[in-house]
Amino acid sequence: MFPLIGKTSLLLSLKNIWKPLVAVIFWGASFVATKSLLDSLTPLGIIYIRLILGIVSVLVIALFRKRSFSLRKKDLKGIFILALISTTHLWIQVTGLQYTSASNTGWIIGIVPVIMAIMGFIFYKERMSTIQLVGAAIAFGGLLVLISKGDLKSINFISNYGDLLVLGSAFTWSIYSFYGRKVTLDYPPSLTILYLFITMLVILSPVTISSDFFNRLYSLSFIDWSALAFLGIFCSGIAYVIWAEAMSELPANRVGAFLYLEPFVTVFTAWLLLNENITLLMLASGIVIIIGVIMVNRK
Repeated sequence: MFPLIGKTSLLLSLKNIWKPLVAVIFWGASFVATKSLLDSLTPLGIIYIRLILGIVSVLVIALFRKRSFSLRKKDLKGIFILALISTTHLWIQVTGLQYTSASNTGWIIGIVPVIMAIMGFIFYKERMSTIQLVGAAIAFGGLLVLISKGDLKSINFISNYGDLLVLGSAFTWSIYSFYGRKVTLDYPPSLTILYLFITMLVILSPVTISSDFFNRLYSLSFIDWSALAFLGIFCSGIAYVIWAEAMSELPANRVGAFLYLEPFVTVFTAWLLLNENITLLMLASGIVIIIGVIMVNRK
């Protein structure tokens, strides 16, 4: 009897955690897939096709779950602003990936909770404890060691252009998150993401569609299309939906803890698929960043 209860509890636990775990694995590998495409497509081109495939996959999920597609007029402004911020965020991030490694990108994006805490402290008068302040200093110290490769004097705008752009995308994501708190979109996760992606696609269309864009698409290899399918269907479609569902099913801190795994997924897949080197200094500075982030997330 008791072993049966133990097995049941284990199955329920696995049922609860698979969604955030799978989402984080997809997102960690997304930097690698994006990096592999930058020789074939522009950053805007990658984002554009990713959005189209994401819209299709989310639409299929919404239809399968028989969602109502009614959209309230009063929500259009909030969706547009969120889409504009999100589009800017992705463009900065993917452009930064052109000039830095996928591994560095994974570690830098991991510092988002620290930036959010600091922005909340400065602009929204949110309290930060001594432990959180120390954690923020530790996380940024690890970040400086990471991007400088141990030589802090070598940091400059030219040689660290990609790292700084990716760091900038961490700020834009924080802005997106703060604005998202103010916007109440009372829709199922799949519909919220669908409306957001469609608006982003409309915003990008005038600056993306061109003869060069179609010529590049025509020249894509099977591997390129596979990477795009992974980004659009799994990273933008499935991962966003199951993450949003996990946030509604489990405590936010329990779900958010899975994000600590994302940089490690990125580093491993970058080593496996892009032959990026894993150095002791990178791992050490990355672990320092994660320790700092954990301290900042403590309540």
